[in-house]
Amino acid sequence: MNQKDMLAGLLAQAGAEGSDLVTLRAIVEEASEVGARRMLSRIGLDDATAPGDLSELRELLQAWRDAKASAQAAAIGWLVRGVLALLLLGLAVRLGAGELLR
Repeated sequence: MNQKDMLAGLLAQAGAEGSDLVTLRAIVEEASEVGARRMLSRIGLDDATAPGDLSELRELLQAWRDAKASAQAAAIGWLVRGVLALLLLGLAVRLGAGELLR
């Protein structure tokens, strides 16, 4: 039986029987299944290569996160080095090291 036919049958049953809880739960489950399959079909993940595609996307996302974290760490490192260099330069000027270079 087709998924859409199953959903239509459940809806008809719910209408005829006065919609008991079991029937309504079955309708929700079937509607969810049909909706999920429709969504996967629309985004192109309804074929046999979908698991591999998702795996590649996860790897790409992890690589992006790793690169972003590495870039942030490098930027912070350079910023700290720059601040320390300025502090050392200020300390050298304050202690009169500039006089020695003249």
